[in-house]
Amino acid sequence: MGLNHLPKHVPLANLPTRIEKLERFTKAMGGPEIWIKRDDQTGTELSGNKVRKLEFAIQEALDQSCDYLITCGGIQSNHARATAVSAAKLGMGAVLLLVGEDGIKPEGNHLLDLLVGAEVRFVSGKDYAENRQSIMDGIRTELQEKGHKAYIIPEGASNGIGAFGYVKAMTEIHQQEKELGFQFDCIVSATGSGGTYGGMLLGDALGGHARRMLGFAVGKDRGYFQREVAKILTEAASYLQEVPRHYSEIEINDDYIGKGYALSSPELIEFIRDFARLEGIVLDPVYTGKAMFGLAEEIRKGNLKDCKRLLFVHTGGLFGLLGKAGDFGQIAGR
Repeated sequence: MGLNHLPKHVPLANLPTRIEKLERFTKAMGGPEIWIKRDDQTGTELSGNKVRKLEFAIQEALDQSCDYLITCGGIQSNHARATAVSAAKLGMGAVLLLVGEDGIKPEGNHLLDLLVGAEVRFVSGKDYAENRQSIMDGIRTELQEKGHKAYIIPEGASNGIGAFGYVKAMTEIHQQEKELGFQFDCIVSATGSGGTYGGMLLGDALGGHARRMLGFAVGKDRGYFQREVAKILTEAASYLQEVPRHYSEIEINDDYIGKGYALSSPELIEFIRDFARLEGIVLDPVYTGKAMFGLAEEIRKGNLKDCKRLLFVHTGGLFGLLGKAGDFGQIAGR
């Protein structure tokens, strides 16, 4: 599959991101070879997986002559921060609907949202869960009345057009596999809204592969993500001239959600600390930390014996970690 088969995109990310072997972690686990794709290095302000998806969503916004972006997320949303930064870079306005309260001290991603000039509107967790689409629709109407045209990007840019960010990422991985001289048996990622996982599944199928794709849920359960990924794949298919007939199984592991989305146990924080000291790579407690912790546990349980080489996609999250100083303060120095 060539990139000319994909919808247009606006180049924002620093690509390709490199793949490297986790030598010490592999040795410590005593299992398959574990490699990592450094999508935490897609940029500085734009770091992480979200910018890949935004390249396609924002291009669609520009094609529709929009001058504002509206999106949503938690107070430490990596996606909202990447949207705000992208808007500033392209001379667009941005309105972010975030779960939180007025007067909260800005830190981490929230601080960056404000630094690049995004308008932040807070909403309760209940309203976010039940009414965020209608609230964003209302914001779009407000902007229209002021002479602007706004484009709404869903949570995580996880929809049909956003998924092409990771269809494109898979073409990158396929090329890197050729350069490495082998293929990975399994590709692993955190799953927070389904777009990254769905894009990789589609990209691998379009590339003629049907390998194991393992997503670790960080919030909702397996059934939810299987439905969401299936919906994203259906939406993405509407942009394609040729849709693959066969996909790998939608394999979501929901055993390591813990206390819930963005909630961290001391065990998880200690794992992130130990991993950082072992490999010099920082994971975040919301996404990549939970996924890598889950991967380690699955290897220990013997559930990945069929995989000789694993590729873990590091989807970023460093700025969100800076908003979790209270969780790390007592543990990090030990």
